[in-house]
Amino acid sequence: MYRRDTLPATNIHLMKSIRLHEISGSPPSTAIVIGSGIVGAATAYYLGKRGVAVHLLEATAPAAEASGAADGAVSVASKRPGTMMTAALRGVALYRDLARDGLLADLYKTRSTFIIAASQAECELLEKHREALLDAGVKAVALSRQALQKRFQVLSPNALMGVEVHDEGHAIGYEIVHRLVKASGAFVHRDTPVREFVEAGGRVAGVVTPKGVMTADAMVIAAGGGSANLLNLDNVLIPRKGQLLVTERAPALNRAMPGAIMSGRYLLSKGSQKGTGALPSRGLGLVIDPLRTGQFLIGGTREDFGDRQTNDIDAVRRILLAAVDLVPGLADVRLLRSFAGVRTAVIDGLPLIGRLPGRENAYVATGFEGDGICLGPLTGKTIAQMICGETPEFDLSDFDPARFMAGKVAA
Repeated sequence: MYRRDTLPATNIHLMKSIRLHEISGSPPSTAIVIGSGIVGAATAYYLGKRGVAVHLLEATAPAAEASGAADGAVSVASKRPGTMMTAALRGVALYRDLARDGLLADLYKTRSTFIIAASQAECELLEKHREALLDAGVKAVALSRQALQKRFQVLSPNALMGVEVHDEGHAIGYEIVHRLVKASGAFVHRDTPVREFVEAGGRVAGVVTPKGVMTADAMVIAAGGGSANLLNLDNVLIPRKGQLLVTERAPALNRAMPGAIMSGRYLLSKGSQKGTGALPSRGLGLVIDPLRTGQFLIGGTREDFGDRQTNDIDAVRRILLAAVDLVPGLADVRLLRSFAGVRTAVIDGLPLIGRLPGRENAYVATGFEGDGICLGPLTGKTIAQMICGETPEFDLSDFDPARFMAGKVAA
């Protein structure tokens, strides 16, 4: 919701380090980033590197929503061919750079992803998907049933074929968020939801919170599901639930897995190939990730219904049965916990990244669904480049918020 008026002079102690930016074309002095998931945290980090004083506003606490309940896949393997796959390639490369430079050296794990087909339909889909990966420049090696059994010996005979996608990675979302926030030097305001924006002269000049009004030179909306109400996009940004499982430590089995497993059914559940049709109300795929702790992260679901905060026994049962069907050794590993989270998706499957239409100093970065961990640092870097008048490193035209917002918020 937008309010067009002058700024009330309240809570001056919150505003004393934040002043309205008036020099067009120069980097801002201050910025407000709404949302402290991985996208907001990365935006704060890259703005902080450029000397911008950042105030990070969070309705609860950093990584409290989707980033804290993510599977951690920094992966190209499941991305839809085209813009999303290209962006994911850049996202994975940036993680490698951040690990090499030291910021994420102890948090980012490099490994392959093995996409496994267990039916003829999945084999056909996997062949097409491998072609798309190769066309994008990804190293994707086809493995026959015999080659797969030799390369990945703990797999069951139900695995008919596989594709090994090299140079993938894994990062635990909440760890990345807290590292980026700490390195950003941002002022973090917990329990500070944004109620509405205050506009002045074609700019979003401030935000109204329960603690008063705050102003800044630049505004970034990276609030996940909270972005829908702020931007009047309830029919565009939709919640999608996911359920995940974590096992006890099983070091021997963990070491025997040369990478993460992604089922061909996961591609179907995510709609990773064009022409696969609409997603079912509950998409059920399978990912088995051997964690550096010796545990396994197993998922998951894509659901448009049900209690957003809890697991249900049917989903847990089906995920476990599918996991044991592909890796029989998991039958002897105890399940420690299950958890659920809500990811924010966009109805056309592409996130919103770019300038808020009609507002020269406001930017949007939301709607990543399960791709936020992979694309978070890249998105934060790109938004920071835009805010500071730099040319973004890759084409954002397919992600332009104006495709949904031009008629809603233009002056």
